[in-house]
Order: sequence, then C-alpha cells, then structure tokens
Amino acid sequence: MLDFRWDLLAEYGPFFVKGTVLTIGLSIAGILIGTVFGLLIGLGKMMKNKYFSLPAKWYIAFFRGTPFMVQILLIHFAVIPPIFGGTNSIAAAIVALSLNSAAYIAEIFRAGIQSIDRGQMEASRSLGMNHMQSMVYVILPQAVKRMIPPLGNQFIVLIKDSSLAALVAAPELMYWGQVMQGQYYRVWEPYLAVAAIYLVLTLSLSFLLSRLESRLSTE
Repeated sequence: MLDFRWDLLAEYGPFFVKGTVLTIGLSIAGILIGTVFGLLIGLGKMMKNKYFSLPAKWYIAFFRGTPFMVQILLIHFAVIPPIFGGTNSIAAAIVALSLNSAAYIAEIFRAGIQSIDRGQMEASRSLGMNHMQSMVYVILPQAVKRMIPPLGNQFIVLIKDSSLAALVAAPELMYWGQVMQGQYYRVWEPYLAVAAIYLVLTLSLSFLLSRLESRLSTE
C-alpha cells in the first residue's frame, strides 16, 4: 500500500501557496506582454512591406520552432545578465514566457483579423475612416470575439509552460515540488500535489473561458 506522507504536504503547504501565486503572476505577465507584442507582430506579418513582414515571420518561426526550454535557458544565461548585471530568474521567466507566447498570439491575431470579411474594411473606408481607424474601431472588435477561445487556450498552455521556470530556479510551483522531492527523496507527495494544483488552475480557467464565450455569443 502506498505510504503517502500528508505531514510533508502540510509542511510544504505555505511554499506551494507562494509558488502558485508566482506561477499565476508569471502567467498573467506573460499573456499580457505577449498579447501586446503578438498584436504588433501579427500586424507586421500581414504588411506588404517586406521590411516589416520578414522580421515578423522569422520571429514567429524561431519561437514556434524551438523548444521553450532552450529559449528560457538562452534568455536566462545570455540575455538577462548584461541587462541586470547578473542572472535574474523571475525576469528571465517573464521575458521568455512573453516572447514565446507573442509568437503564438501573433498567429491568433493574424487568423482572427483575416477571418473578417474584407467588405468590412471597404465599408469603413467608404465612411471616411483611414486604415488604422478601420482596424481599431471595426475589424479588431469583431476579430477579438473570435480570438477568445484560442487566446484562452494559449493562457492555459502558458500556465503549464511556466513550470519550466524551475530550470532557472524561479521559485514558482514546480520549483517547490522539486525542492520537496530533493529534501525528502519522495516522489508521490510533491509531484501529485503540483499536478493537482496545476489541474485546478487550468480547469478553473477553462470554466471561466467557457462562461465568457457563452456570454459573448449571446450579445
């Protein structure tokens, strides 16, 4: 019979709470910054000017075509030290999550914008709006509704990917699971607890997103 040590979970409970809070914070920062950069990159990719479209395409190809683990290690050891004068695990995690998510969000924005009928742009231009006004006031509001599901899925992926921040010793949820496992040489207690917390986070977010989609569909 499995000898499950509940007392160890009680001991590490406060650390798991702190790790969960940081995991949520890293994920929110990553999705917010990634959304801003993703919108700019997605718009850049759709431009006819190759000086804007090519860098956007290369950016997306790099961050979607290489493992996130490699990206966070490169950022932690090669990008962050010159800026901070040394390594900074939390900064590295935020930067890596933001840059990685931006590549995927850029494609979400591109697909969402291109899904809107071209007649919408032509109609807004005929009313006297310029291209930027048409995009901001006509195209994007319609596209955002269609982008909610894939953006929500990307947020869920980001929460799970944040566990790789443990590689650079960012004290998020997975980090404390590894610390507990290393201290007591136990596997079931730390990793089942970590898995359960991640499951609660992702299921809660999925529920909220489904409610949001239902509300938007009725408007």
